[in-house]
Amino acid sequence: MKATHSPTPATSSLQSQPFRLDGRHALVTGGASGIGEATVKELVRAGAFVWIADINLPAAEKLASSLTSAEVLHLDVTSQSSIAAGVAHLDRLDILVNNAGIGHVGTIETTEPEDLDRLLDVNVRAVYLVTRGFLPLLLAVGEGSTPPRVATIVNIGSVAGQVGIKQRFAYCTSKGAVLAMTRQLAVDYPKTLRVNAICPGTVETPFVEGYLEKFHRHNKEEVRAELRARQPIGRLGQPEEIASMVRYLASDEAAFITGSLFTIDGGWTAA
Repeated sequence: MKATHSPTPATSSLQSQPFRLDGRHALVTGGASGIGEATVKELVRAGAFVWIADINLPAAEKLASSLTSAEVLHLDVTSQSSIAAGVAHLDRLDILVNNAGIGHVGTIETTEPEDLDRLLDVNVRAVYLVTRGFLPLLLAVGEGSTPPRVATIVNIGSVAGQVGIKQRFAYCTSKGAVLAMTRQLAVDYPKTLRVNAICPGTVETPFVEGYLEKFHRHNKEEVRAELRARQPIGRLGQPEEIASMVRYLASDEAAFITGSLFTIDGGWTAA
């Protein structure tokens, strides 16, 4: 039996606030930590009901227990059967945030075929699988509504999909594909979906901490300082700053925006 949830009705004062998402249902992949966790919290704050879709069930359950309008969806974004089970569990979906992803350090010479396969599997193929799986629910949003409502997809890309970054052959390749998918989907579904991507610079998340611990344990603080310095603003981004853009792109105020890439990188790509 599919789960049905109704977000808490908005008061007139809430409805008058910008970027509200009252009555909408969202799903965030990789929603239990980092940018995903911040996005879940921000969408709930905006009035949406949010599915925290993550392979890390304990972390997702912990986050859900702290929120008033969120539930857990145990999801492996690389598994078609897991995605199919997730789709069967939902009765509606207005907002899909493809956030789950992994990183890799290496040039083309040091990137083994299995490394590239893994990056493409999680960062590219999974975006395809999740989007394709939940597409019928997203397209059903506008059926019978007057005026027609349009579902929203926000893909979390990276500046690595826009510029070359040393020692990031596989990661740059995978994120470039996500940006291409974003534009292509927007062209195929111009009146029934809005599809946009956010391209963060380096953001202070467990993802980055894991990279520092794995590849730079001996000089972690030195590399952290380098990461800050390559962004002209002089610091790392915060997950909440990315989440705020997700909220905007999912809102009615962004109704004329589709097929666009939004760079949030402290000036990195402008320098």
